[in-house]
Amino acid sequence: MVGLLLGSLVGGAVSDRYGKRTVLLVCVYVHALCGLVPALLPRAFLYLAVRCVTGVCCCCINICSFSLAVEWTPPAARLWASAFLPFCFSLGMMGGAPLAWLSATWTRLHLTLAVPQLVCLPLYLWIPESPRWLLLRRRTDVLDRYRDNSPADKQCLDLLLWSDLQKDTEDQKDPPPGGHAPSDIIYLRHPTVLLRLFVMSFVSAASALTYFGICMNIGSFGVGVYSAQFFSGLSEAPCLLVPLVRLGRRPISMLALFLSGAACFLSLLLSRYDAQPVLVMSLALLGKLCILAALFISILYSIELFPTVVRQRCVSLVNLSFRIGCLVNSVVPATPTGAISLAAMVAYSSGPIAGCALCLLLPETSGVPLPDSVEDCDRQPMPRLPSAGALWRKWKLVRSQTRNTEPETPPAEKDDTHTHRTDKTHTQS
Repeated sequence: MVGLLLGSLVGGAVSDRYGKRTVLLVCVYVHALCGLVPALLPRAFLYLAVRCVTGVCCCCINICSFSLAVEWTPPAARLWASAFLPFCFSLGMMGGAPLAWLSATWTRLHLTLAVPQLVCLPLYLWIPESPRWLLLRRRTDVLDRYRDNSPADKQCLDLLLWSDLQKDTEDQKDPPPGGHAPSDIIYLRHPTVLLRLFVMSFVSAASALTYFGICMNIGSFGVGVYSAQFFSGLSEAPCLLVPLVRLGRRPISMLALFLSGAACFLSLLLSRYDAQPVLVMSLALLGKLCILAALFISILYSIELFPTVVRQRCVSLVNLSFRIGCLVNSVVPATPTGAISLAAMVAYSSGPIAGCALCLLLPETSGVPLPDSVEDCDRQPMPRLPSAGALWRKWKLVRSQTRNTEPETPPAEKDDTHTHRTDKTHTQS
């Protein structure tokens, strides 16, 4: 957890300076070696140091992989990219349970987990750099090389950078070699950026409390620890279906946060009344599923809310709030029986609901190009809550339209029917 916290402090700034692909490659290689060291040199202090370095690498990998996946995806399909990565994470959680059960010692478990990483290292060399970062750094030679790979790559790049290519890049100042422009820090002081940074930081901290609070206490629900770990990962798999929900970023975030808080609150109530452990764990895992959905949507939401020049720094600060929530969770004491305490469950349920309310202050970013400046952030559509008078006028309009569309029998038709029946009677007579 300390390593993850340190990674959130330096990951964004380092990737903004040297590029996301470079940082990702370095961290992936170091992460694989750190997984192999404990299996070969099982020493206590060495193990703690290696776990800290692993946490730094893991945090940087998460930041860079999410940013690259979103920036290389068209706006209409961004949610699929950010949903697929947590789905793979859930597959790893499910696979970890049988591997731990089959491994006789913890050193063998580390060796089993490190070997696949070492085998897959050459595949990471195919990952491209962020196109927007290359454009801002005037690395047009790399962009031209990407375009020359295939017509599909050229079409994809033109689609991703069409708004940036329309701007007059000649009027922009060249960034100083080896660092950021001095004016970049001004973006962090803008009220729009500060408001969005506060809301997303609170949502991340509340999500960390709920998610890791359930993960770290998965064995306290009265179910076997290996089975609980497997079903804990299985409960996250439906996150892949979230993009099928045709809602914007803001509504689906609010819905996921509210459902997570409600599920955790029901789990708390049932646990106090000695309900079935399977039912209590099912509700807790439902809350974990909803908070995971809110979590990966919030990561995508953060990438779309902040301008390009400080996007990685803002995402790192949001990730820092998430890691602080993780650290707080690791020191929360349990009850003497090993169950989750009442205060902890109240925090797990109330935090997401408060975050749901704060999301009302954010704009909708679904299908909108990524902003490059604060002016682009201000132009993002900001949903407004309708007033009571507007709701009343809309209700009256719908009611009047309903009355006007009620079927009525025309008088002429009634007269024709009556005349027809009268003529028929005279004919029979």
